[in-house]
Amino acid sequence: MSKPGPGHDGFDEEELIRSEFESIVSGLSLDESSPTTYLEERDLIDQTQKFKAPNPPRLTLKQSFLQAKKAIIKWSRRGYHEDDGVEL
Repeated sequence: MSKPGPGHDGFDEEELIRSEFESIVSGLSLDESSPTTYLEERDLIDQTQKFKAPNPPRLTLKQSFLQAKKAIIKWSRRGYHEDDGVEL
């Protein structure tokens, strides 16, 4: 450490750091009387925002075949797309 110079008023960097730390710590509240914790609040948010998958009705074999046929016909009539990577 350097010796205090002529303009030194006796307040060094360590004291400055210590006083800054004490001012930050004094503003913190260590009160744990909160009814819920942060993690409990996160769980409640996650429960309300969960994805609910749709439940489509079951199709018969004939219905599945007709839908597949319709999709293939629609795809084949879409026009020319060189970049789709599919060849017939």
